[in-house]
Amino acid sequence: VHFYVDDSVAAGALQRCSHKITDSDGYKVEVHVNPSNPPAFLQSDLKPEHLEHLKQCMAKRFDGSQQALDLNNIRMDPDLVSQNIEVIINRKTNMEAVIKIIEENIPELACLNLSNNRIHKLDELADLVTKVPNLKSLNLSHNELKTDRDLDRIKGLKLVELWLNRNPLCELFKDQAAYISAVRQRFPRLLKLDGHDLPPPIGFDVETPTTIPPCKGSYFGSDEIKVLILQFLQQYYSIYDSADRQPLLDAYHDGASLSITTPYTNQNPSRSSLGEYNKDSRNLKRVKDSTMRFRLLKHTRLNVVAFLNELPKTQHDIASLTVDVNTYTNTLLSFTVSGIFKEVAVDGKSRESTMAFSRVLITVPAGTSGLCIVNDQLFIRMATTEEIRRAFVAPAPTPSSSPVPTLTAPQQEMLTAFSQKSGMNLEWSQKCLLDNEWNFNRAAQIFTQLKAEGKIPDVAFIK
Repeated sequence: VHFYVDDSVAAGALQRCSHKITDSDGYKVEVHVNPSNPPAFLQSDLKPEHLEHLKQCMAKRFDGSQQALDLNNIRMDPDLVSQNIEVIINRKTNMEAVIKIIEENIPELACLNLSNNRIHKLDELADLVTKVPNLKSLNLSHNELKTDRDLDRIKGLKLVELWLNRNPLCELFKDQAAYISAVRQRFPRLLKLDGHDLPPPIGFDVETPTTIPPCKGSYFGSDEIKVLILQFLQQYYSIYDSADRQPLLDAYHDGASLSITTPYTNQNPSRSSLGEYNKDSRNLKRVKDSTMRFRLLKHTRLNVVAFLNELPKTQHDIASLTVDVNTYTNTLLSFTVSGIFKEVAVDGKSRESTMAFSRVLITVPAGTSGLCIVNDQLFIRMATTEEIRRAFVAPAPTPSSSPVPTLTAPQQEMLTAFSQKSGMNLEWSQKCLLDNEWNFNRAAQIFTQLKAEGKIPDVAFIK
């Protein structure tokens, strides 16, 4: 004969009756006890109307001022008993119902009392770790936990207070120190156990300030590729920032593709400062429809450049550009260019919004020493405070084939000498000399300092 009892004390009493009872045939009755999950018919879900009563019962037992929920011996709660509702919290479906109510109604719960509920394992409590992350105090006293290994199921909780007294597991330890040590292995922040204060924990989990690694600058792979890319970008953005972007047709392959992406946000995209770009964003977390995803791709160079012409006028901070070469073969060059730009109104005044971009360009050779874009993936976001602070510190010189204004003969000689010594092209050399009132030594000193700090853009060295 097999039967189930929902009480380890009762099971123990039955086991002690083994060989003490004689049946009608004169044989001693043997009683064997084994731990077991409740049979299936006892694990059915609570009915919807019973769930509502349970929710009301839990509401009465909740103390909002302490964010505390007292479910001590909830099986015998008068309100539930009067409705003939049996909530046995050591059953999987019942515990899941309780945790779901907590998650949906009091996710900020800090204290939970589950004492006197005949809990013999903690598998069903494991969800507390993710669903009730602020839980700091848990009372599991007067239950039927048999080993400290049961606590492993909930060791992700950041508990500072725990009750385990009157559980069989408490009898397993030779002394109080061993008991405290075993519990603290699971809950290193614990300050109170079974109502008794513990000595402060000794830990090495103190959060230390972290800093973002410094930017490593551009990576090209070789000087040859560096010159090729920087010349291309200088020409590309001088056109992109001009009044007419139509000449960009020469930068794209006939079968080129372009897509634009902005960060995913739950707010209304039209209210974002990136509104002009959000409407064409192909962010796959936002655009789920496959047809719309296809439509947001710009195909052929005519469509690509037509789309670029519709975007707001811009001014890019050439000094902010960084380049990382991803792939390079004789027939393909893929690289990422990142930097800062701001929108420019039609009247020439800069808008307040400063933005950051990252652009992955896949290119193929064009002509004898040029590049042609076959795929353009543009990502745009708002710039950080630090990026805004560092952007546009000094305006880039106007691209020109010869220095302006007209220089005197001594200035022309000084410019040529400075360009040879610094390695910068004539435009940037002249800018450095102008900023230092044509004082050669001071300009050289400032140049050396800025170069050491990595503040001189790569385009300054393209000749």
